[in-house]
Amino acid sequence: MTRRAFLKTSVAGSLALGLPAVAFGGSPNETVRLAMIGLGDTKAVGGVGGRGHQLIPHARAVPGVKIVGLCDVDPSFIAREARAFENRGEKVTAWTDLRRVLDDKAIDAVVVATPNHWHALATVWACQAGKDVYVEKPFSYDIWEGRQAVAAARKYNRMVQVGMQNRSSELIPSIMEGVRRLGPIRYVHALVYRPRQSIGRVTAPTPIPARVNYDLWCGPAHKGPLMRKQLNYEWHWFWDTGNGEMGNNGIHIVDLCRWMMGQEYPAPRALSIGGRFAWDDCGQTPNTQIALFDYRPAPMICEIRNVETSSSSDGIGKYRNLQGGMIIDCEGGWFEGDATGGTFFDKQGKQITAIKPSYFGDAEALVTRHIANFIEAVRSRKRDTLHAEALIGYRSVICCHEANTSHRLGRQEPPESIAESIRASSELADAFERCRGYLRENGVDLSATLATLGPWLTFDPQQERFTGDFAEKANALARRHYRAPYVMPEIV
Repeated sequence: MTRRAFLKTSVAGSLALGLPAVAFGGSPNETVRLAMIGLGDTKAVGGVGGRGHQLIPHARAVPGVKIVGLCDVDPSFIAREARAFENRGEKVTAWTDLRRVLDDKAIDAVVVATPNHWHALATVWACQAGKDVYVEKPFSYDIWEGRQAVAAARKYNRMVQVGMQNRSSELIPSIMEGVRRLGPIRYVHALVYRPRQSIGRVTAPTPIPARVNYDLWCGPAHKGPLMRKQLNYEWHWFWDTGNGEMGNNGIHIVDLCRWMMGQEYPAPRALSIGGRFAWDDCGQTPNTQIALFDYRPAPMICEIRNVETSSSSDGIGKYRNLQGGMIIDCEGGWFEGDATGGTFFDKQGKQITAIKPSYFGDAEALVTRHIANFIEAVRSRKRDTLHAEALIGYRSVICCHEANTSHRLGRQEPPESIAESIRASSELADAFERCRGYLRENGVDLSATLATLGPWLTFDPQQERFTGDFAEKANALARRHYRAPYVMPEIV
């Protein structure tokens, strides 16, 4: 058995992760009874194996946790997971409707690993039902419902942890100290260079599998014909159910950068440049995007690249030495890496030192530690011990919503016009020129296939609303229409 498999599947692995061997904050006999909501498709094309499915071994590795329930709108996914529990002699209850999970008084806490459009509503309903919640990223599908989920956590005194596991890295203090020694931060880059493939087109609705409760799958979202090849995973790339790569993987690095920068609130201004290039498919969200979050004194730039043609050996490119993670540029040098470690350089590009991954920084270990932190708070009832509490998840995801809203309100412009409009920011201008090069390498000429330049959007963190120019249209996108009976309560 590999070290990673050991850490993922064994309770003994919790010792290697530095987790207590007995229950947190109370008697060793206190068992937290957990239900998994949303198991996921482990075979979906383009997917990563079903997030709920992936989280089960991590939860089982935490001492004092007992998974007693499984829920998914697809009974075949439940059967897949239930077999493993049965083989271990462990009893689990199965549901296809998450409302029945929340009705069960035997459940202490739930893990919400549904598609994005269900995250906040499931969280609010769970809080109202007296359950603590571990909810996958992004915390909310839109801004308004994220505030309702935070309000529900407060009103019902629930522990709500968001699945941004970078926050549970024990290496971050060392990284922060190293950055501090490099002097004031000048700017930060959040990088998500991840190759993906086109999802293709359909000319007629795709049949919904008869076993799936499609009404429940859609939940608060519009219920219409399935106009894509597969029900699962591809929902990320449609505005009605997903938040694109910005909300899928971008949120992890945006949150990490916001934390490293010491910024408590969402960005006061944001702008997006991007588009869906190279692929002739039915997807709606950008596969290439540059977002500037205008924090002061140091801005953050998030770069997303998904396009890599088969004719290119390394078409997706790199920035400095990275394809993913963060670059923190300071007056005396820079750091490049992520929550699992990285390297410090001086102003001349000479390596100063490196922080190498360890058991405590391993990407898989972070997930287990993050769930363990949640379970600790469930026992102690101390909200401030949560590493990625609801308010943190809410404020970080607003940044992603700011970028996506700017994109959705933008218009296509020639590259010369875009370059002229952003020339006041040398770092953004450089990111755009590098993006043009990456797209050119992949057969995309922005003079022929125009990118979308979004407007500057101003956000008031106190009112939690867009203000100024484009405010009316932006705020209209900040709160969706909810389909009965899956209506988000307004928490007061």
